[in-house]
Amino acid sequence: MVDYIVVGGGSTGCTLAGRLSEDSTATVVLLEEGPRDLSPYIHIPGAYYKTAQGGLLKRYRWEPTQAQARSEAPTMVQAKVLGGGSSVNAMIYIRGVPQDYDGWAAMGATGWSYAEVLAYFKKAEDNDTFNNEVHGTGGPLGVSFPPYVHPLSRVWLQACQAQGLPYNADFNSGRPEGCGLYQITARNGLRSSAAAAYVRPARGRGNLSVRTGCKVEKILFDGKVAKGVVYTEKGVRRELYANKEIILSAGAIATPQLLMVSGIGPAEHLQAQGVPLVMDLPGVGRNLQDHIEISMVYELTGPHSYDKYKKPLWKAAAGLQYGLFRNGPAASNLIEAGAFWWGQEEEQTPDIQYFMVVGAGIEEGVDTVPGGNGCTINFGQIRPRSRGYVELDGNTMDQAPRIVPNYFADPYDLDALVEGFRVAEQIMQQPVFKPYIARRHVPAPQVQSREQIARFCEQIAHAALHPAGTCRMGTDEQAVVCPELRVRGVERLRVADASIMPTLVSGNPNAVCIMIGEKLADMIRCNRHSEIV
Repeated sequence: MVDYIVVGGGSTGCTLAGRLSEDSTATVVLLEEGPRDLSPYIHIPGAYYKTAQGGLLKRYRWEPTQAQARSEAPTMVQAKVLGGGSSVNAMIYIRGVPQDYDGWAAMGATGWSYAEVLAYFKKAEDNDTFNNEVHGTGGPLGVSFPPYVHPLSRVWLQACQAQGLPYNADFNSGRPEGCGLYQITARNGLRSSAAAAYVRPARGRGNLSVRTGCKVEKILFDGKVAKGVVYTEKGVRRELYANKEIILSAGAIATPQLLMVSGIGPAEHLQAQGVPLVMDLPGVGRNLQDHIEISMVYELTGPHSYDKYKKPLWKAAAGLQYGLFRNGPAASNLIEAGAFWWGQEEEQTPDIQYFMVVGAGIEEGVDTVPGGNGCTINFGQIRPRSRGYVELDGNTMDQAPRIVPNYFADPYDLDALVEGFRVAEQIMQQPVFKPYIARRHVPAPQVQSREQIARFCEQIAHAALHPAGTCRMGTDEQAVVCPELRVRGVERLRVADASIMPTLVSGNPNAVCIMIGEKLADMIRCNRHSEIV
């Protein structure tokens, strides 16, 4: 018997467990399905291309629309390792825009306006460059500019400015428009995952137990009071009970699935799956949102990208530079530059996010190019209007859920991406980039008309792996959790991960998931807001 059980050792779960264990009178157990974060690839920023495609991921199939039909079923991955997405992602530190959070508050998420969450972003942050009204220092999470920036990233930023995008020194200032360098969750040339930032410093505390390789199968209830969980560890079924609360932080796919197999969700759906009903909550699994992305791949005129480091001699040189100085290509996240711009002019803030990937074949689903030297412009619509759902396809956690994202269900999203494509192509055609580009490899050069571009986007678009919204917080009947993140209609059960977002934020959500953990830990420990200035 412990005080708190945290299910899921991802960005939010690690943050929450680390913070709760700061109270020496509380006992905390963190259960993570995947292994510990021992792989050296996790901690070297330049090895992102390994973690993004390796064995630390759990793959789900998602159902495409007829327009998106392709020869192989598309997949969506979620991290399965201590630290979750923060241990395998590209480390890009983005918060979204103030309007995202003010929108949450307007939808019933009282206490989650931008002014109210900003203090928790700052509390988490140890920024190597900024210390001002929107940035903090001294927090657990290392945030920095990459110590090494590839020359081609700088050329791309010059091309953006030639296209009319102003240079932006800080995408997290509240005004993201323009081009610039991304800050990343790294410190001293090492990845600063939530596991490294929050769990590792807490390992010496006797009141925190971190158990990896533990798959939670079900929540146990006494009536409508959550009392414990059933989990398997090395093939052995075990039970664990909580004195105070159980917090689900398994992500926007696994969290609603776990709620539903435990009897919390749409009554008719659970009945059809043979799950005894504990609480009828029709919003569980609904409101699924994800950023959807397009990759444009270019063949280069020579070894102008990180692709040359695939050769043994160059790889050895990069390894030596990193080992001696924590610098060079291995200290970079390979996606150093980016931009925020408009796909729909009527939007108040930019709705397209760009990533300059200094290589081809780095990201999943992006092929290499003839000659072996390329670069990739990846971009996505960051405020999608389309909504999907997650539902059961069996009544156990061993049976993969049915995921229907409904990408492009709202034509607004596709229209924005088509405009994003047009801007990306114009950037790449700027004279400053001309010496480096041989040709566009994907899509083929003959894809030119708006109709051809739209068809390409429908066929090639891939999940950005930012699923959110499936356990939405609010106060209406479709809300799954209240603004204090308690599951409606039951006791001693909360949800804290990307699933509680009413709407997906305008950019990479990892920093937001860490903020959610900080804020919930503070609510649980009853700290006053004024104490975390």
